[in-house]
Amino acid sequence: MVKSLLIISRQAPWSGTAAREALDIVLAGGAFDLPIGLLFLDDGVFQLAPRQNAKALQQKDLSANLQALPMFGVEELFACADSVAQRGLHPSALSLEEARVLAAADITALIDRYDQVITL
Repeated sequence: MVKSLLIISRQAPWSGTAAREALDIVLAGGAFDLPIGLLFLDDGVFQLAPRQNAKALQQKDLSANLQALPMFGVEELFACADSVAQRGLHPSALSLEEARVLAAADITALIDRYDQVITL
């Protein structure tokens, strides 16, 4: 029996390798048709900020990986409404239009829907 997996990405895209590792896990799971979801929480919502300049920090741009998620069958994309608001982002300006912005109460229910949860 295939178990569902939720990845919670809590790190900003340029604060280390955690954001990239979360995306790698999600893309790999999608490639193998694993029921998988991705939740952007805390500083992880910065991954969804538009017009990021990765070259300025000598980092690899993660936006191509984010845009590839639907091509890998990953359609369960979520962002925490509180995290988005606290970081001065606007839900309608997020780079992934597919990401649903959820209230805190809805996030608890979301986590309960998945068999396994990994937080990075």
